[in-house]
Formats: sequence, structure tokens, C-alpha cells
Amino acid sequence: MGDQELKPSESGGEQGQKPAGKVNGKPQPREYHIRIARDGTWFHQGRPMRRMKLVKLFSTVLKRLEDGQYWLETPAERGVVEVEDAPFLAVEVSVTGSGADQELTFRTNLDQEVTAGTDYPITVAASPVTGEPTPYIAMDRGLSALINRAVYYQLAEIGEMREVDGKTLLGVMSSGEFYALGEVDALAGEG
Repeated sequence: MGDQELKPSESGGEQGQKPAGKVNGKPQPREYHIRIARDGTWFHQGRPMRRMKLVKLFSTVLKRLEDGQYWLETPAERGVVEVEDAPFLAVEVSVTGSGADQELTFRTNLDQEVTAGTDYPITVAASPVTGEPTPYIAMDRGLSALINRAVYYQLAEIGEMREVDGKTLLGVMSSGEFYALGEVDALAGEG
């Protein structure tokens, strides 16, 4: 059970179901029963997926549509995936250079790397789970990684303060861009 039932195209999904067909050249959606928890753990049918190679493979065909839904999509199959917050977790950051030449490269829980910059900005938004201001790094295919607390603290340590629109912001530089982590007054109240 568990991960073994997830081999695409071997079965038609649930027992007795036929494989998904195609309409207008697109595969019809399947019900995968996959959920990605806020801590980055992938679940299938309520059980943690333990085969990391399979999780990493699935992560390469995961995408987010404009309507906010997450999909696993291959040329032969596709299905909706439930994501609690973000599909990935940024668990490490490495800093190279300094000042305007500084680059921040994040590693995710699935060993993907992305360098913050114009195409991959750092944003802070209200978490859909907690409602608290939460930092993210953009990834490919409309995806993002939640920046974990330890990495966020590292960013705060190397951050600099700037006045923007009459507010004092703490932020970081990467690839020539300044990314605000939050207002200094608001951040001081979190301690």
C-alpha cells in the first residue's frame, strides 16, 4: 500500500476504475488522494509517502494553475493535489557576494535550488494556515517554497534596514534586488 499504489499508468486508480481518458487531447483528471502538508511532508491516502525518489519525481511534474489549484501533470495523466500552504519548504540558504552583488540561494526539502532574483522573488504574505506574515521564495511552474523559521532568522541576521514610503523595512539583497521581510516595528513585536 502507500507509495506502491502510485505508479502511474499501472492501474486505473481506485480498484475497478478505468484509466483516465483524453478529451480534446488533454488527459482527464484523476483522483490521486495526494496532500502536501505545511511542513513539506507528502501524503497519499492519508499516509506519509516514504519513498523520497518518488516524491522528488512527482515534484518535477507539479504545477500551480492561475486559479491557485495544484496539479500533477504528465502527458498521459493529471490530477489535483491538495497543498496546505506551499508545496516546498526552503530549509537552507547560502549567501555569496555582498551588497548589490549578494546572491541568496535557497535549497528546498526536496534538494531543489533557486537563487532569489527578478524571476524568483522573495515575498511575504499572510499564511493561508496561520494568517501570520510568512516568507516565500518563488519557484518554477507557479510554485513556491515556504521559508522555514531557521532560514528566516538567517535572513533577518544579514538583513539591512531601508526607508520605503515612510516605513522602516528590514530586508535582504539578492541579485541586485531588495526584498522586504517586514516592517521593523511589526517585526520587533514578534520576538
